[in-house]
Amino acid sequence: MNSLQAYGSDSEVEDESNIASSSRTTSTNQQQASTTSKRPRKDDGEDTSDEEENEKVDRDDLFGIKSIGANSASNHDQVAAEKALLRTAPQVPTDPEQESNSLILRHTDTEMHVNVPYKDMIRQMQGPENPFSQRKMNAQQNTLNGHIETAMMTDFDFRNQQRTFETMGYARNPNQYSDSAYVGDQQRALDLAGSSAVELRNGPNGSRQLTKEIRKKRKGVNGDSSVVEGEGAYVGPWGGWEEESVEKVGPSEEEIKRVEALDVTRKREEAEALRKRQDEEARGTEKSIFHGKSMYDYQGRTYMHVPTDVDTNLHGEAGENESFLPKACIHTFTGHTKAISAMRLFPRSGHLLLSSSMDTKIKLWDVYHEGNCLRTYMGHSKAVKDVTFSNDGRRFLSAGYDRQIKLWDTETGECLQAFSPGKMPNVIKFHPDDDKQHIFLAGMSDKKIIQYDINSGELTQEYDSHLGPVNTITFVDENRRFVTTSDDKSMRAWDFDIPVVIKYISDPLMHSMPAVTVHPNRKWIACQSLDSQIVVYASESFRQNRKKAFKGHNVSGYACQVGFSPDGRYISSGDGSGNLVIWDWKSGRLLKRLRAHKEVVIGHEWLPHETSKLITASWDGTMKLWD
Repeated sequence: MNSLQAYGSDSEVEDESNIASSSRTTSTNQQQASTTSKRPRKDDGEDTSDEEENEKVDRDDLFGIKSIGANSASNHDQVAAEKALLRTAPQVPTDPEQESNSLILRHTDTEMHVNVPYKDMIRQMQGPENPFSQRKMNAQQNTLNGHIETAMMTDFDFRNQQRTFETMGYARNPNQYSDSAYVGDQQRALDLAGSSAVELRNGPNGSRQLTKEIRKKRKGVNGDSSVVEGEGAYVGPWGGWEEESVEKVGPSEEEIKRVEALDVTRKREEAEALRKRQDEEARGTEKSIFHGKSMYDYQGRTYMHVPTDVDTNLHGEAGENESFLPKACIHTFTGHTKAISAMRLFPRSGHLLLSSSMDTKIKLWDVYHEGNCLRTYMGHSKAVKDVTFSNDGRRFLSAGYDRQIKLWDTETGECLQAFSPGKMPNVIKFHPDDDKQHIFLAGMSDKKIIQYDINSGELTQEYDSHLGPVNTITFVDENRRFVTTSDDKSMRAWDFDIPVVIKYISDPLMHSMPAVTVHPNRKWIACQSLDSQIVVYASESFRQNRKKAFKGHNVSGYACQVGFSPDGRYISSGDGSGNLVIWDWKSGRLLKRLRAHKEVVIGHEWLPHETSKLITASWDGTMKLWD
């Protein structure tokens, strides 16, 4: 039977009670045998079991130790034999009265009936005491390493002794109760009679004299408070001491000179590396790839020649024919691997299409024949932001996120010139006049509009008034003025080559207008507002025409380009959902919504000599021709 599980059960108590009874009987018989010489023995026939049962058990001597100790010396051998007996069964009190003094606990007990002394509780759990143990204080040990006594000491006394040790080099020994016990400079403590910092301040003459001598060593004590600097100035407690040695903290002069020389060398190397990198980016890294079978046709003409083998007269004036709404997609231009950022048609004829993309490439496309890619221009190290043709289309400018503006030859693909303004250009425009084709403007991310002369390659003018990055540049009033919009939610008008704002348009209800287009009659400018509406301003007075507000699309914060049909009858815009929305210019009524692309339609162009054809460009990397 498991002794732990049945500990305290009735059966166990009964068994152990019988064992205890038999042991007591044995000890009683031994006592009777030892005292037979003092009293007469009974007859053998007498029954002695009644006497053993009636004999009471001494609760204070359950193991018979007292009775054994009371035996005479003549019974020493018998007592020794008794002690040598090995009892494996525990002594369990059977009398209910003994439970109050019992140390035996059941697993269900919640209280002890005996207060165990502390000296018994700190004894070894098992086995003898370890003679090599460091715990020899036993009851006097109140921590793991020994005994700690608490002592009372005021904060004033502690601070006083601390200050005395810091200033004089000695303090009273807290481990000894004697007044002559000190730690630190014993000789100085003896000379000053163990005076503390407070006693030296207000103590006997000897300490006062020492204090005076100490004060004499302070610099600038006798200075004049009216003198701020120079000889005789009062410096107060910051004067220092006469005999103190102040070490200079920090690098030496040689180290400073060496670091400055290294810094100058490093800056010179960085400037040289930057110049080389800019030169490499400006020249030598640009290239182009021609994708056609032959650069020239049977008459020696390149793709720059305006085709005459099409049904449309590409040499006529734009807007001669009435325009209609497009209905279906008839061709898709594929070749860019990332989103398209801008697209421009060839000036006047529109037989070529130029597109820039986030894949750092610029592509030239054929529009009227097979719709293939004719040439790819590569030279920007980052995404291309904007492109624009010159008036004759023989050259074009590109602006990229690599802070470079490059001038390209459309026919040969050669990079003619590169400009490094230092900031990222958002928009670029050639001057529309034929005699000013060597001048272009760029709207920068640093809130400025810069003007470059291509012939000299130098910056000739800066227009600085906006409070945010410049998004658009639009020439009006016969190209004598231009209008700019910015992220600062304002529109500003400038005279060309004069960096002074002549018209400032701003309103608390205005939003940023990242796309602006001029109406074919040159009287109105349409602005894409980020509150998902197109607002119209007069190109001469710059007043808003509040009767014309085109709504019904959601640009979702994108700079979706605004377009006009060649005859000015329709106004169109892309939206953030991939739709192309077309309104009637006169009535402002929404006429059609084309599901053009899967992603935002960032730009579109109406073909100038067609009645219902336009091209859309999207962030899905494709362009589509609609009719």
